[in-house]
Amino acid sequence: MHNESPATNTSTNTSPAADEPRAADQEPTEPEAPGPAEDPVPLTRTVDHGTAKLLPDIDRPHAWLLTVDGAPQSYVDLDDPTHLEFEYVRRLAHVLDEAAPPGQPLDVLHLGGGALTLPRYLAATRPHSRQDVIDADRGLLALVTEHLPLPGDSGIVLHPQDARVALEATPEAGVDVIVADVFSGSRVPAQLTSVEYARSAARALRPHGCYAANLADSAPFDFLRGQLANFAAVFTHLALIAEPSVLRGRRFGNAVLLASHSELPIAALARRTAADAFPARVEHGSPLRRLIAGARPVPDAQALPSPIPPDGTFSVA
Repeated sequence: MHNESPATNTSTNTSPAADEPRAADQEPTEPEAPGPAEDPVPLTRTVDHGTAKLLPDIDRPHAWLLTVDGAPQSYVDLDDPTHLEFEYVRRLAHVLDEAAPPGQPLDVLHLGGGALTLPRYLAATRPHSRQDVIDADRGLLALVTEHLPLPGDSGIVLHPQDARVALEATPEAGVDVIVADVFSGSRVPAQLTSVEYARSAARALRPHGCYAANLADSAPFDFLRGQLANFAAVFTHLALIAEPSVLRGRRFGNAVLLASHSELPIAALARRTAADAFPARVEHGSPLRRLIAGARPVPDAQALPSPIPPDGTFSVA
C-alpha cells in the first residue's frame, strides 16, 4: 500500500499498559477483547480532530489503513501485528527491538496512539510489557478499540489525554522507552517541540532509557535542527534515522530522532535499517553535530509546530 515515507500520524499516541496508570489524571480506558470479525468494508467516522477512515487492504484479509483527513496515519494487520507497512514505523520498531535483550518486557510510554500499531507490535514481540498509550482524541480511540480491538491480555492501557500533560505526570525514571508520534493535522504541536519538553522526557526515562520520535522536515532543516539542539542540551547521546534522500535535502520526509543518556546501539540499528526495503541511514557523532551547527535550544515561549508538508506528501489517492 504505502512504500516510502508513509504519512505522518495525524493524531496523538502513547504506551504500554500497567495495573495502575502512571501518566494520566483521568481514568484509563481498558480495551475490550476482540469480537466477531468485521466485514472488510471501508468505515468513515467524525472524530474529535477530523474525519477518520478505516480502509481494508484487499491483499491482507484483516489488515486496515487508518487515515485522518486523508493523511495515512496507521496500518494494522490484526492477524500479524509484526507486519509493519510504514517505513518510519519499522525504524521505530528497530529501536524497540534493540532496547533490551529479545523477549524482555519493557515499560513504554507512547505519545500518540493512532491505530496502536507499535503497541500491538511490542505486545507480540515482548509479552508482559507495560504500555501506556496517550492520545487526546477520544473519538479516535473509541473507533480503533471498537473496530480494531486489542487482545484482553495485551498489557496496553489507553489514556485520553494531552501528550505534554501526560509526560509531565509520568513518575521520574518511570519508563524504559518513550515513543513520540504526535501530530495535529500534519504537524507536531508546538508544546512538543521545546527544550522544556525534552527535559520532561529525560526526567521520565530510566538511566538506560531511550526517547524515539517521529518527525518530518526538509532542507534547510530549520525545524529538525532545533529539535536536535533541544535534545542535545539534555541528553548525552543522539542519533537520527532517515532515508538518504531526506538527509540530502532532496525531499520532505520522516526522520526518527533518538536520545539517551546511555550509548545508543548505533551499529545494530544501522544494520537493521540498511536491510529494510527502503534503506535508511543512522547519523550520529560529528555529522549530526554539523547538522545542528549553530541551532539553539527552543524555549516554550518560542516553540512552533513542525513545518507544513508540501501538498500531496502524506495523502491517499
